[in-house]
Amino acid sequence: RAGKVYVGDVDGRFYCLDAADGRKLWHFQADAEIDSSANFYGRRVLFGSQDSYLYCLDADSGALVWKYQSGDQIRCFPSIAEGSTFVAGCDGKLHVIDLRSGEETAAIELGAPTGSTPAVVGQAVFVGTEGNLFHAIDLVGAKLLWQFESPERPAPFRSSAAVSEELVIVGAQDKMVHALRRADGRRVWAFPTRGRVDGSPVLVGRRVFVGSADGRLYALDLQDGRELWSFEAGGQILASPAVASGRLVIGATRGDLYCFGA
Repeated sequence: RAGKVYVGDVDGRFYCLDAADGRKLWHFQADAEIDSSANFYGRRVLFGSQDSYLYCLDADSGALVWKYQSGDQIRCFPSIAEGSTFVAGCDGKLHVIDLRSGEETAAIELGAPTGSTPAVVGQAVFVGTEGNLFHAIDLVGAKLLWQFESPERPAPFRSSAAVSEELVIVGAQDKMVHALRRADGRRVWAFPTRGRVDGSPVLVGRRVFVGSADGRLYALDLQDGRELWSFEAGGQILASPAVASGRLVIGATRGDLYCFGA
């Protein structure tokens, strides 16, 4: 961002590097491992740590602006929308925090810990947990809209959701990709894989791209979940695809990085 790269490591150090030559510009020391990517709000950079804190730093200098303490580890990417940041943590709560002050404005009980990133769309937040439940939450009333549990094999949700106008697409440890109706959580379709789905699906037009621990990348039809094509990567795919400039890039656990054209 703005010619800089921001990254955290397993020793709790958060770095700002010059993107052109890798030169360290500054670093900030947290008290535990940093698992998630950073997010940005104006000239501020935010990230969570296993020390239970969400940190907000000045992106240019690395100076601490504020820090927010949750009840347990924060492993998820901090979502940002409407002047707030949203983190779901190992304390089993969805925390809503004011971006300017770092003060909590709401804490919504999820019933189980989670490391997945909340998807914020309009006035709703979508997030799954280790307790086998996927939640839709109304931000205005800070209340539950609906819940979903896999009817075939209840299992944890470690995938973050992708959201279209009508559907919420999420993978689960039950080795399935689920398409849920955004309005009420009713399942519209489900696509089975041969391995757990921990990486977040990505929507591009009318297609869903998602990787599985079975070593395959799948392209699915958004409307009905039909498999359009798949690619055998060989190693497990645990992360989300990245899509930009007519290309899709994804890595697998055996060390290969793949790039696909449109």
